[in-house]
Amino acid sequence: MAAANVSQILADTLSADANTRIAAELKLSELLLHQEAGLALAQLILAQDVDIPLRQSASIILRKYVKERWSPYFESFKGNAPSVEVKSQIRHAVLQGLSDSNRKIRSLCAHTMSYIGNCDWPDEYPELLNSLIALISSSSSDAVHGAMQVFTEFIKSDLTEDQILPVLRQLLPVLLTILGSTEQHTPLTRARTVSVFRQCVTALYMVKDQHPQAVKEAIATILPVWLEAFKVLLSLDPLKDVSNQDNWDGLAVRIQVFKTLDVIHTSFPRAMISYVRGYLDASLCHLEVLSETYDTFYISGSGSAPGSSEEETVEIPHLICPLFDFVSNVVRGGKAKEWLQVENLNRLVSAIFNYSQMTADDEETWATNANAFVAHEEDDTQAYGVRVAGFELLYTILNRSPAQICATFQTTIHQVITTSQRARENGSTAWWKPLEASLAAIGSQSEDVLECVENEQDSGRVKPIDVEDLLANVVPSVLNQSDFPFLQGRGFVFASQFARLLPLQMAGQYLEAAMHVIESNSAGIPVKISAVKAINNFCEGAEDSAITPFVSRIAQDLGPFLLVTTEDTLSLVLETMSVVLDVNRGQWLTTDLSNSLVLAVLEVWAKNNKDPIFLSIFTEIFTSLASSIGTGVYETVVKQALPTLCTAIASSKPREAWIAGSAIDLISSLVRGAPEGGLGDGFFALLAPSLFSCLSEAEDRDVLQNGMACLALIVRKDCRQILEWRDPSGQSGLDHILKVIAKLLQNDDESGGLVIGDLIIHLLRRAGEAVLPVLPELLQAMVLRMLSAKTATFIQSLVVPFAFLAYNQQDTVLYLLESTTTNGRNGLDILIQTWCENAETFQGFWQSRVSTLALTKLYASGHPSLQSLMVKGDIILKPETKNVIMTRSRTKTTPHEFTSVPFPVKALKLLVHDLRAGGDSATIPKAEFDVDSDDGDEEWTEEEQQNQGFKQEEFAFLSEMLGPRGVNFDNDDLLEETDDEDLRNDAISQIDMQAHLVSFFKECASHNVNNFSANIDQLSAEEIMVVRHAIDH
Repeated sequence: MAAANVSQILADTLSADANTRIAAELKLSELLLHQEAGLALAQLILAQDVDIPLRQSASIILRKYVKERWSPYFESFKGNAPSVEVKSQIRHAVLQGLSDSNRKIRSLCAHTMSYIGNCDWPDEYPELLNSLIALISSSSSDAVHGAMQVFTEFIKSDLTEDQILPVLRQLLPVLLTILGSTEQHTPLTRARTVSVFRQCVTALYMVKDQHPQAVKEAIATILPVWLEAFKVLLSLDPLKDVSNQDNWDGLAVRIQVFKTLDVIHTSFPRAMISYVRGYLDASLCHLEVLSETYDTFYISGSGSAPGSSEEETVEIPHLICPLFDFVSNVVRGGKAKEWLQVENLNRLVSAIFNYSQMTADDEETWATNANAFVAHEEDDTQAYGVRVAGFELLYTILNRSPAQICATFQTTIHQVITTSQRARENGSTAWWKPLEASLAAIGSQSEDVLECVENEQDSGRVKPIDVEDLLANVVPSVLNQSDFPFLQGRGFVFASQFARLLPLQMAGQYLEAAMHVIESNSAGIPVKISAVKAINNFCEGAEDSAITPFVSRIAQDLGPFLLVTTEDTLSLVLETMSVVLDVNRGQWLTTDLSNSLVLAVLEVWAKNNKDPIFLSIFTEIFTSLASSIGTGVYETVVKQALPTLCTAIASSKPREAWIAGSAIDLISSLVRGAPEGGLGDGFFALLAPSLFSCLSEAEDRDVLQNGMACLALIVRKDCRQILEWRDPSGQSGLDHILKVIAKLLQNDDESGGLVIGDLIIHLLRRAGEAVLPVLPELLQAMVLRMLSAKTATFIQSLVVPFAFLAYNQQDTVLYLLESTTTNGRNGLDILIQTWCENAETFQGFWQSRVSTLALTKLYASGHPSLQSLMVKGDIILKPETKNVIMTRSRTKTTPHEFTSVPFPVKALKLLVHDLRAGGDSATIPKAEFDVDSDDGDEEWTEEEQQNQGFKQEEFAFLSEMLGPRGVNFDNDDLLEETDDEDLRNDAISQIDMQAHLVSFFKECASHNVNNFSANIDQLSAEEIMVVRHAIDH
């Protein structure tokens, strides 16, 4: 196939005539079925006598050809792969294209070569690496430019751990030469060498455990040379890189250097110790030197940044962000302690405040796009940029030296106030930006600032920053700046972030001002949103007594916002409404107001019932409305919401399962907020037909889980209504619930495991004798399902109800199990085997306890059927598996084997385990390690070294969060959030489990319960020691 033919077809695809263009595209699609087409395209790319646009088009089509026809390696592969010979010819042509005199052709060939390399190297194209290194070693700047673009992707994705070290020895000296050749190579090419070097550092870090000595040698010889080069590069005046009116390519090198320094510091911090101070000085110098240029092109927007000479984006923000990240990383690692002295701190904080100013683009976007403004203001949705990176750096240095940084805040904010006032007097229209940025910066650290002030005052020292003075003498004047809405809005948010410092009267004045803005027709988007955000913060941070006089008015004003906002703004309004409704437990709500709020929320829900984030807020709002202690509010909320939600459940189609799922979720929130006296007459009668009909037909996992959770809540709140309700055929609510349970037990999907268990547990606890007639059938279905259950949570759901019954009705449940046969096995055997294998994985405070208590009762019973039951004991350690990490493949070839022990012995083993877990964590010995590492912790304080880099209180918090060895898991307060209120208040949850287990072991020992002494002899030496310790103390 001649390149001329392909050339003509490509030319026709660019034709202005639609018919010609379509015909050519169809013909091209047919041609690409043949391998000759790929070769013709490759030849066309190299043809110097062909117009550049046509060669570019050929390059783009060739890349498409590679992705679709080259190999099944590509997801988009469509078949008809070229032969080995044709592939070789195409590769050769593309490699030549990397040296083409036209930059765009080189770049396009580099992209194509990256795809080919990903697929073919090293097996089918082993010479690629040497060919690329030859190109970057050549004297041709064009060849270096083309090859470097391939390397940027190549090192990132294709080198294996065995290839990395040999490649780096060959590659890095060449890269360093290119980096230093400022006259021969463009800044963008030199920047790519740094980018590739960074990927090399990452690659070295990834293989340091496999090749420790080789990596250590590589680091010792390679890093110092590059670190010296970076030191020289950063010492050059950065202004020279932004003085060029055509492009800012020079910044690209600096951008890559700071990104690379960050990676080196994270990977091999010890190598950087002697350089850190110089890099920090250079960082501060860059911030100060580039400040004026940043102001011109970004903050004031009086100039247009020229960008780069290629397609890559090169902007000052792309330099400032990695610079902030690097400094933050160094500070966090404890390497900047000596550098963070008063002068440097003042300069650094001042620079951060300065770079945190809103840009002209920010102003333009946020003034008209409410969602963009809210997204930037919210911690969870902030787009990463200079302002966010700056605030993160403030957080880092503030945590290192709280009092010192707060004092710096005090100095800097007052300097900003003075200079802003002077700028305003001189007629500057941007005078407000530094002040807004400074308030935003300090406000972003409000929690840490407040904690620091309290700690200093508690220690008898002077508070390092006077926030009250700002709130009393600076912010009030800011609130009057209606011509500068972003500053005005920042004033509201700042005051609300420090709400707990405000006297009652002043808090009221701020709230009144915020309400005035919300109610104003003339206020713009930024200030209205800021006022809503402020109200949200006030409701969370201020005393209820300060908010109560305004709360009804706030709710009335927010109601209309629900119907006119979307996305992030709607989320903010909903969250604010949620916290407003919690003030004084909603005592201030009236029936009229609650009625209108329910209608508004239901309307918003109907438009957004597929959004999980919105749904979580809807449920909070409904729970708050339903739990209001205002007279008649609960009844009003149910009367207005329940019929609508029931209709939604009944009318939702299977392909719109989320409607039914979210409607059930909202009904659950109504039940959750219902008063202790019950749900109110007719609640379940209205809900039951649509709910049971939906659950009987539903296949969607979320709908079924939400339905089970809703039923469990109703059982807890008002089981009577379930037992009394009858459908037209005479079946009760309990009958329908058992049908749903049976359906889920037969389902292969076990993801809703714990929900089933919760429902069964609450039925057994609440339904009383009503459940007895169906108990045998229910228990048999559960035992049958145990045989095929796979997931830990699902198994727990099946076992824990038996544990509850064994604890409360031991004889009944044992009789039922003994008389049940499933697949030729006794029901008791199936339960005990499943229970003993999984007891240690049970989740939940109450659930773990009931399992433990039931085991004590079963052991003490001495029931004959239990004595002869043999269950899985301890793992058998073999020489081939000892001290070996057992991967899945190893486990398949050498499966674990276990001893077999009688149930009474296994029960004691489990109880000993629980005794240890419930005791002092110090009973579990700490492992001691002495490993020479490169974590660079030698500059940590003694306190931090003892606690793995954290301060004592930080480490204590982490220990609590990580558990169980860092915390006593017999701790109600820690676990109460994961268990429902019924179970928290249950007698089982009140037992002192540690004392109970000790008493159990003493009782067994003194009376040799169930042949205790013989059973103890079958425990491990460590287990025997724990039992003896319990008995003797």
